[in-house]
Amino acid sequence: MSAPEIEQLIHLLAKLPSFGPRSARRAVLFLLNKKESHFDPLLTALKTVRDKIEACPICGNMDTTVPCAVCADATRNHGQICVVRDVADLWALERAGVFRGTYHVLGGVLSALDGVGPEDLRIADLIQKAATGSATEIILALPATIEGQTTAHYLTDRLKDFPVKISALSRGVPVGGELDYLDDGTLQMAFKSRRDVG
Repeated sequence: MSAPEIEQLIHLLAKLPSFGPRSARRAVLFLLNKKESHFDPLLTALKTVRDKIEACPICGNMDTTVPCAVCADATRNHGQICVVRDVADLWALERAGVFRGTYHVLGGVLSALDGVGPEDLRIADLIQKAATGSATEIILALPATIEGQTTAHYLTDRLKDFPVKISALSRGVPVGGELDYLDDGTLQMAFKSRRDVG
């Protein structure tokens, strides 16, 4: 049994993604044993993030500046807008360095089971961007799930009357993937997204 304050910290850490009670307990013990080298800098970083980070009103990214660094970058193609589910997806694309346009974070995907409708997402903002005519292409980079595909179909239907190209990420066999280990849905999508090579 440990002090209530420690138990509270373990309880809070256990709520984080990829953490459970055991991993939270190990993290707390590590931090307590490394107060000066890890605990104190972590507290400072958490406070700084809490106080300075905010959502970009243009794309929804999280940054210390408004607009965010992506939206403020004049070297990017501001006519291309990549629509993503959340900031984690935006960060993943930025980390890969595969896209030099701008983004639009929806804040989730449509889900009747979870009670998430169009009004719960940043869909109206995206429609407004398409209506202004400044977007030349909208790339739907949504999850390959039923909810992600439902959202992509909904957005395609809402955007079809605007003078903008609508595209989606290709789905299929990952680099280094072996067919024997892939699920049926991935294999089906790989065949549907096949391209000419000759």
